Order: sequence, then structure tokens, then C-alpha cells
Amino acid sequence: MNDFNFILAIQKLSYSFIPVLLGIILHEVAHGYAAMKQGDYTAYMSGRITMNPIPHIDPMGLVVFLFTAMFSPFVFGWAKPVPVNYRYFKDIRKGIFYVSAAGPLANLFLACFFALLFYLLALIPTNILGMYSGSFEFLFQMCTVGVWANIGLMWINLIPIPPLDGSKLLMTFMPAQMAYKYADFERYGMIVLMILIFTGIFGYIITPFIKGTVFAILTLFNFIFGV
Repeated sequence: MNDFNFILAIQKLSYSFIPVLLGIILHEVAHGYAAMKQGDYTAYMSGRITMNPIPHIDPMGLVVFLFTAMFSPFVFGWAKPVPVNYRYFKDIRKGIFYVSAAGPLANLFLACFFALLFYLLALIPTNILGMYSGSFEFLFQMCTVGVWANIGLMWINLIPIPPLDGSKLLMTFMPAQMAYKYADFERYGMIVLMILIFTGIFGYIITPFIKGTVFAILTLFNFIFGV
């Protein structure tokens, strides 16, 4: 029984690897690209605007990804944050807003891409699907993880706890003095986030948003494909 469970865990890791890795990397690349468009080339000069995973790898984030991919119903991980220097922005508030929004939007785009791929695969004739059932089952599973994991990454990063993207988006609407004080909370932010995760409060708060967004995406594609 233990061997069987281990095999299932390896299988889950295999079809989670590509969509989650893409989501994590594209999230950071989007931040760096948006920063470059706002006048800050720090990420570009650091070699971070690339889909090569090596410059983005954060050892702890990779360990969390491998662990959750094998043993958790929800797959999660993170990359090294891209370096951003706000001093180069033409308009600091607008720049911070665009850069912070770029990462979650990249995950939303990727989730829609995997949803589209899922529906396109479903259009393949049944006889061909049957001939290569193992390969297509892998692709369907990969697309499913791609949708759920990227929507999860989007909403996790939109939580307004420093240093997550949601906190920076919120700060762009705050008076300067309040925003500075809020930013100081960053030293405790990850501790608070870990407490919320391990107590289960995090899942209770974020799961409805993830499910609602996935439902909206699937409803849209059902309409498009006339399902």
C-alpha cells in the first residue's frame, strides 16, 4: 500500500511540475518585465527576465513545491523575488501598482492557457484519445493542475500581507505615511502567513476565491466551446 501511494505521489509530481514551475517563473518574469517598462532595468541586468528556471530558483521554495506536489492536495512554491528599484520609476505609485499586478495577472493568463489547452484536447476524436490514453490522461491532468495551481498562486499573491503583491497594490491607494508604516510590517508578514497556513485559516479564507475564479474560467470556456 505504501509503495502504491508513493507511485501516486510521483505521478502527481510529474504532471504538476511543468504548470507550477511555469507559473512560478512567469510570475517573476512578469514583475521584472513590468518594472523594465516603468524604467527600472535592474531585473533585466540581473538576468531575471528569462524563462530559464535556474536564475529564479529559491531552494526553500523548491522544497515546498516538491513536498506539496507529492503530499498535499494544493501545490505551492515560490521563486526568488526579482530585484526592483522603485527610484527608477517615472511615477512611483503607478509603477508599483503595475509591477505588483503583473505577477498575478501572469498567473491568470497561464490558467486560461491551460484551460484552453484542456478544451482543445477534448476536441480530439475519441478513437485517437483511446489509442494514446496514457499520454492524453497525463496532459489532461497537467492542464487541470495548471488551472488550479495558477489561480491559487494568483490569489495567494493578492493577499494584502507584506511582502505579497496584494500589500503593494493596497499601499498604492494609501497616504504616504500610512503606506510606509504598512510596509514596515513586512518583517512579520511571512510569520503571519505561515501561522494562517498551518492553522488552516488561510485555506478557509482563500479557497472560495480560488474555486469561484476557476468556476468563472470554466464557465467562460464552456460557453466558447458550446459545452
